[in-house]
Amino acid sequence: MALEEGRRVRLAEDLAIGEALAGQAGAVVGFLSLGAGLEGTVERVDGELPESAGVREYQRLKALFDDYGHTMPVASRERLEAEIAALEPEWVGHRERGRRVTVRVRWDNGLVLDGAHQDVLTAL
Repeated sequence: MALEEGRRVRLAEDLAIGEALAGQAGAVVGFLSLGAGLEGTVERVDGELPESAGVREYQRLKALFDDYGHTMPVASRERLEAEIAALEPEWVGHRERGRRVTVRVRWDNGLVLDGAHQDVLTAL
């Protein structure tokens, strides 16, 4: 689904937003949630979510290995291969998720949700 400013969307699942606090002591009295089916309008599309540090490190180490692995001493190459293997699950997960976009949505009830992932919204 291509999200763009002005597009009407519906919340696909319930979202728990956070704790509701009361009084000076800040006692927790409940939490705020938005129910599935809530409709609103996209105000801003922020683009792709940033890559995690693990994904960036995987890319850096993999490029290093591809470019210079054949020239490294055996122990260094094996250590680099082990580090790449440890980061590979995070890289695979990142690739499977594909392009993820965050948006700012103004719900019809007046609440605004900023930084919402596109996968919790459906287009109307």
